[in-house]
Amino acid sequence: MKKIALPLLALSLLVGCAGSGQLGGASNVTVLQGSELPVPDRSDLLGESRPYLIGPFDKLMIDVFGIEELSKKEVQTDASGRISFPLAGIIEAAGRTPAEVEEEIEARLRSRYVRDPQVTVNLKETVSQVITVDGQVKRPGLYPVIGKMTLMRAVATAEGTAEFAKLEDVVIFRTVKGQQLAALYDLKAIRRGNYGDPEVFANDVIVVGDSQARRLFRDALQVVPLLTTPLIIALQNNN
Repeated sequence: MKKIALPLLALSLLVGCAGSGQLGGASNVTVLQGSELPVPDRSDLLGESRPYLIGPFDKLMIDVFGIEELSKKEVQTDASGRISFPLAGIIEAAGRTPAEVEEEIEARLRSRYVRDPQVTVNLKETVSQVITVDGQVKRPGLYPVIGKMTLMRAVATAEGTAEFAKLEDVVIFRTVKGQQLAALYDLKAIRRGNYGDPEVFANDVIVVGDSQARRLFRDALQVVPLLTTPLIIALQNNN
């Protein structure tokens, strides 16, 4: 089943066509209210990211102030997101912030070996918190998400759009609480300031200038052919 969330401006145009909330008479398409993709929660992002949450295979640099043997320790989380640190043992790091891991290590050291431990945990390399930028960009690939990132910044990270990119056909795919979502954006309109530059999150897939991705929005575009705000759909599996 497909659910389509349209901007409020488009929603007013759809009321007459949709009847009881259905778009174009199609029983599997429902008009919803909204103009932005929902923000993923912790479980969607791996739990992921503002602040950064540690994931599997991330590399951390851990220092315990004043104890040389426990300083400048580079550790990598395993596939389940755990780390092993001397005297502290096995620590579940996945889905936790570096600050939370600091507190856990300090608590374990304080209870056994060190009177007043001061621990610093820094992210050295991220593997789990990435976005995918694909399509008509100069350098498609996976890019880390640290802190706040927007669609324009993500495209810039991929060295910008290619020569023949379709700026009005930029799609973001996202999973929120197990629900697959997709939103169609006009990058040219964002650059002009017609609407805001949307945030992107770890695990998002951004496809630039791909007409095949635009087919997802075919039914809605027949009703609202001119995109002046984002167009969003929710994709559900038929079981």
